[in-house]
Amino acid sequence: MTIEKSRPATAQGMPPLEPITAGPRTAVSAAVARRLFRAAVSRLAVTVVEEPTGDRLGQGGPLMRLHRPDEFYARLGRDGLIGFGEAYLTGAWDADDLAGFLTVPAARMATLVPRPLQRARALVTPRLPSHQRSTEANSQANISHHYDLSNDLFRLFLDETLSYSSALFDTSVQSVPAGPGSVAEHLLATTPEPVDHDDPRRHGPDLAEAQGRKIERMLDQAGVTEGTRVLEIGTGWGELAIRAARRGATVHTITLSVEQLELAEERIAAAGYADRVQVELMDYRALTTTGRTYDAVLSVEMIEAVGHEFWATYFRTIDAVLAPGGRVSIQAITMPHDRMLATRDTHTWITKYIFPGGFLPSVEVVDQITRQQTSLRLVDQLEMGSHYAETLRRWDRRFLAQRPAVLALGFDELFMRVWHFYLAYSQAGFASGYINVSQLTFTREDR
Repeated sequence: MTIEKSRPATAQGMPPLEPITAGPRTAVSAAVARRLFRAAVSRLAVTVVEEPTGDRLGQGGPLMRLHRPDEFYARLGRDGLIGFGEAYLTGAWDADDLAGFLTVPAARMATLVPRPLQRARALVTPRLPSHQRSTEANSQANISHHYDLSNDLFRLFLDETLSYSSALFDTSVQSVPAGPGSVAEHLLATTPEPVDHDDPRRHGPDLAEAQGRKIERMLDQAGVTEGTRVLEIGTGWGELAIRAARRGATVHTITLSVEQLELAEERIAAAGYADRVQVELMDYRALTTTGRTYDAVLSVEMIEAVGHEFWATYFRTIDAVLAPGGRVSIQAITMPHDRMLATRDTHTWITKYIFPGGFLPSVEVVDQITRQQTSLRLVDQLEMGSHYAETLRRWDRRFLAQRPAVLALGFDELFMRVWHFYLAYSQAGFASGYINVSQLTFTREDR
């Protein structure tokens, strides 16, 4: 396939904020939103202060200030959770500890809105736009929207490994009961201690070590050694490919990000492994046309961009190119199965502003699809959501500390606010358990 270099639709990679228009519909929806929000907050361990009246809501806890309540309720009433996030972008509300505040409602997300109203809400919830669906025609633009913003931007807040995925800190690992009928060994990485480097513009060395630990475990799980033929779906900036080549493997790594490909090739060459690693612009669906097979297939937090309509295609592709005796290691951000079923096709703040077309699977649906449509079998799961919360906390801390450098790259204050909300919102999701991340290992069942 031919993939041309493209840039986001705007310099900041964001759609314009839509203004609030006055009228009866806005007034009614804002009144409903105000009533629902106040009822929800009354049950939460947070403090919400409405200005200029000084009215205080909630049971006490992380503070949210409503600077412009009328705008906040209008946006919430018109656009739901998208409007909630957009009201933060415009400054209608703020929080001193944004992640701390968002963690509280995230832990109760499934029950904040009364169940009868949840069913009604499903009728008006916006659907994912057709141009964001992760077809072969759309996928490169979806990836470019985020990953082709600027390599220099990502360098400002990532550690030196340039790993843009959950780290695995040095903590104990516990065995936990697996779900009904599961044959996977279910392991849980215990919560890491939060550690801050003295200079918020830098990461302590343990983050780079934790990112390396994450990758090395995946390589171990996939059985990567001298002579292993490795396929990586989603190159990132090349760290996994470098480490696999260092073990003596030959690596074919594919990506849809031109910016990532260029820097990955530079880093791979600088590490001395250009002869062992091929980086290619390719959609994963094209892999079956190459005639190549691999002993190990690895993919780090790429399945989130596949889209639920194409999960089966994704795993069937892996199954088709995996050599006999091969192993698969995937790191995947997941959500509970019931929430996944309830939110399929939903357009969210994240899909609008950060990851077009993104959607999180459940571990259960991954197990179902691979059992029903492939010869792959899930044999090991390491759950590490608390480690992602700590990873994101460190990224957000460094991102905010690098504000002058971000602005010097040509990004604006609204971009800073969007990305702070994105990183804090994600941290809250993992800290609350609303979303999770796991390393999943698959072997092939004899055909």
